[in-house]
Amino acid sequence: MTGSEYAGLLRASQYDAHKALFDEYISYVYTIVWARIRSVGSYEDAQECVSDVFASIYLHLEGENYEGDLKGIVSLISKRRAVDMYRRLSRRSDLTYNISDSELAAISSDFDIEENAESEFDNSRLIDALESLGEPDSTIVIQKYFYDRSSREIGEMLDMRASAVRMRCSRALKRLRSMLSDLEG
Repeated sequence: MTGSEYAGLLRASQYDAHKALFDEYISYVYTIVWARIRSVGSYEDAQECVSDVFASIYLHLEGENYEGDLKGIVSLISKRRAVDMYRRLSRRSDLTYNISDSELAAISSDFDIEENAESEFDNSRLIDALESLGEPDSTIVIQKYFYDRSSREIGEMLDMRASAVRMRCSRALKRLRSMLSDLEG
């Protein structure tokens, strides 16, 4: 809805103008509000805040002539009101906890972020190298080493002889080792 459309509706009927604006932007406003306050507020708090947002929008647009789309104004007022509500709710609830070092040690984990990141990087390099082998070599290597299938089973899947699967697997592994060593070096 544009500012001129809203102004035209407002001249005809304040109720119709407010209803049209509300109907068009209720989902948008509620999404903005809930995204901000969901960690500290309830559904009722969100409804209260949405009501405040629309009251502020109606007051702000009263007597103002906007030519462009009203979405920017609706967005700005929604965000500001949601932040105000978040602050008010945060002050009311006691969300901060003091954790002593002994309690922190009790909730720590053996998860190593650095090691996990390196492992993910290595895995992605391996997957890229496997994909670059092409078909049917990548399928053969994956089926053999990730799904623990025999050469005979893979051969049946790919309509190949078991000896051909073993030979292609051997050659594919040599190429894979070469690709991975080039990446490291």
